[in-house]
Amino acid sequence: MTATTDGSTGALPPRAPSASDATAETTEPTDSLRTAVLDDTAESARRAAARATDYLLSLQDPAGWWKGDLETNVTMDAEDLLLRQFLGIQDPRTTEAAGRHIRGEQRPDGTWATFYGGPGELSATVEAYVALRLAGDAPDAPHMARASAWIREQGGVAAARVFTRIWLALFGWWKWDDLPELPPELLYLPKWFPLNIYDFGCWARQTIVPLTIVSAKRPVRPAPFALDELHVDPRRPAPPRPLAPATSWDGLFQRLDKALHLYHKVALRKLRGAAMRAAARWIIERQENDGCWGGIQPPAVYSVIALHLLGYDLDHPVLRTGLASLDRFAVWREDGARMIEACQSPVWDTCLATIALADAGVPADHPQLVKAADWMLAEQIRRPGDWSVQRPQLPSGGWAFEFENDNYPDIDDTAEVVLALRRVQHPDPQRVADAVQRAVRWNFGMQSRNGGWGAFDVDNTSPFPNRLPFCDFGEVIDPPSADVTAHVVEMLADVGRAHDPRTRRGIAWLLAEQEPSGAWFGRWGTNYLYGTGSVLPALAAAGIPGSHPAVRRAVRWLEQVQNEDGGWGEDQRSYQDKERWAGRGASTASQTAWALMALLAAGERESEAVRRGVRWLTGTQRDDGSWDEPYFTGTGFPWDFSINYHLYRQVFPLTALGRYLGGGPAAVGA
Repeated sequence: MTATTDGSTGALPPRAPSASDATAETTEPTDSLRTAVLDDTAESARRAAARATDYLLSLQDPAGWWKGDLETNVTMDAEDLLLRQFLGIQDPRTTEAAGRHIRGEQRPDGTWATFYGGPGELSATVEAYVALRLAGDAPDAPHMARASAWIREQGGVAAARVFTRIWLALFGWWKWDDLPELPPELLYLPKWFPLNIYDFGCWARQTIVPLTIVSAKRPVRPAPFALDELHVDPRRPAPPRPLAPATSWDGLFQRLDKALHLYHKVALRKLRGAAMRAAARWIIERQENDGCWGGIQPPAVYSVIALHLLGYDLDHPVLRTGLASLDRFAVWREDGARMIEACQSPVWDTCLATIALADAGVPADHPQLVKAADWMLAEQIRRPGDWSVQRPQLPSGGWAFEFENDNYPDIDDTAEVVLALRRVQHPDPQRVADAVQRAVRWNFGMQSRNGGWGAFDVDNTSPFPNRLPFCDFGEVIDPPSADVTAHVVEMLADVGRAHDPRTRRGIAWLLAEQEPSGAWFGRWGTNYLYGTGSVLPALAAAGIPGSHPAVRRAVRWLEQVQNEDGGWGEDQRSYQDKERWAGRGASTASQTAWALMALLAAGERESEAVRRGVRWLTGTQRDDGSWDEPYFTGTGFPWDFSINYHLYRQVFPLTALGRYLGGGPAAVGA
C-alpha cells in the first residue's frame, strides 16, 4: 500500500508490462495465431455490443431522451435538509429518507468522501453530520462520535470551506463577521471592470448573485441544537487566520475583504437596497420555465433563500415553482433512501447514447434514433443568454446540458449533439441541416482568443475570481479546455470545416496543450484518460495522421498506463497529484472505453493494447448487457466536485466496441 497525499492509504495499480517485457517472456506468435486471437476478440466484442445495444435501447424514455442518475456527494442531500429547516418546510418522510442515504455513504472511519474510494473530506463530513443531527441522530451515537472526533482532528468547523460555514451561519452556528464579505453592489461593476459578475463562470455567477443578498441580510434562524462538538475549542470557534504579505495576491485580496467588511457597516441604505433589488431582478429574469435556475441545484437553493429574505413568501409563484423544481432533483431508491442530484443530464446523455448506438451499427433510420433526434431538435436554444454579454451580435443555436437551461447553452453539448444528429437519417433532413448550421455558427462564434473553447463563455479567463477568499469551493472560471475544444474540432471536421482557419487554430491550441507525458488534461472528465480520449479522435477526424509525433506520444502514454488486467482507470487524485496518479486507478468501463477510442482513432486496432482493452470490456460486462461502475469518472470542479454519471458506463463502452468492430464512427449525414 502507498500513502496518499491526505494520509490515507490506497493501492496504486502497477504499470502494465511493456512490449519489450512481453517479447522477452513469450515466443512471437505466428500470423495464423494472431489472426485467430483477433477473430476471437472480435466475436466476443460483437456479442457484447449486441447485448449492450439492447440494454441501452431499453433505457430510452418514451419521449426520446436518455438520462442516467448523476451522483455527486452528500453535501447536496445535507444542504437540501438545511434549506428545509431554514424555510420551515421539513417533513418526516423526506428527512428520514435523506438521513438513510447520508448514513449509507459514511465511511468506516466516520467520515464522508466526495468520490467513491476517496479520502474523508472535512466540509462534506461537517455538512453530513449536521444533516444527521437534523434527522434525529444523537451526537453520542457511535457513528456520530467518530465523525465529530475526526472533524476536530482536522481543525473543526473553522477549517471547513466558506460555503459550509455560510450554512452554519444561517442558524447561528457561525458568525457572519467571520465569513468573507460579498456585497450586492458587485452587480453594478461594468463588464470591463475586474471582478464583475461576468468574470465568473456561469455556475459560479448564478450562485454568487443570490449569495450577495444573503451576505447583505445576514439572517439567523434559531438553531435546534448546539454544535460545540464540532469545534476544536468551543470558546474560540474561529481562531484568527494569518494574513499573507500585502505584496502577494492573497494578501491583497484578504485586505480587500477586510475593507468590504468595513463597508458593510457603513453602506448607504438606499444604495444597498437598490443593489439587492437589482440582484433580485437578475435572479428572477434567469429563472427557467420549470422554476429552476440553470438546471442545477446550488443556484436554485441560494436563489430561493435570497428571494425569501427579500419578502417573497413561499406561495409566491417564483418560490413555489422554484421549490417544486428542487423536488425534481430527488432520486428515490428502492430501500427508501433519497439522493439529490446536483443537476440532470438528459441532453448530454441523449446525444452520447445516440452516437453509441449509431457507431454500434443500429440503422440510421431506426425509430428510436429518429425519436431521439426529434427530441434533441426541439431542445435547441434559439434565444440569447448570458453568453451574449460577450457576443451580443451572435445568433443563438446551442444546446444545454439539462432539461431546462435556456440561459446557459453548453458548447460541449452543442458539438456532441451535432455529431449525434448527423448519425441519424431523419425524415426531415432540411430541419436537421438548419439546426446544424445554427449550431456550427454559434460554436464558431464562441471560440476564445487563444483558439480554444470553454464550456459556456468566451475568454472567461480572468485570474482574479479564484483569488477571492469567498471562492474556495472549486473552479470559478471557465477557460478553454482540451476536452471541450477537441469535441468542437471533431464536430467541425465532421461537417466539412476541418480546413477552416478557426478550426486549424483550435487544432494548434490542442497540440500546444499536450503534456510532456503525451496526455491531455481532462477538465470535465477524469482526467488525462478523458482528455486524451477526447483529443485523439478529434485530431484523426481533422486529418492529423496517426504517424504525427503528438499522436505517437499519446499512444505510448496510453500503452504505459494500461492496467495489468487490460483495462484503464484513473483516480480523482490525479487532479492533486499528477505524478503518481495520472492515468492510474482501478479499471473502469468508461475510462477503458476512452482509451480504446483514442487508440482506435490513432490506427491501433490490431495492437495488443487494444485487444486486451476490448477483452477487459467484454469480460466485465454483466449478463443484461450493462457494466457496473461505482467509481467517479466525471468532473464538475477538478478534485473539488466529482461526478458519477451512471450512463457513462453504458454509452462509452458501446461506442468503443462499435468503433472496434466497424472501423470508426458511423457514416455521417449530408
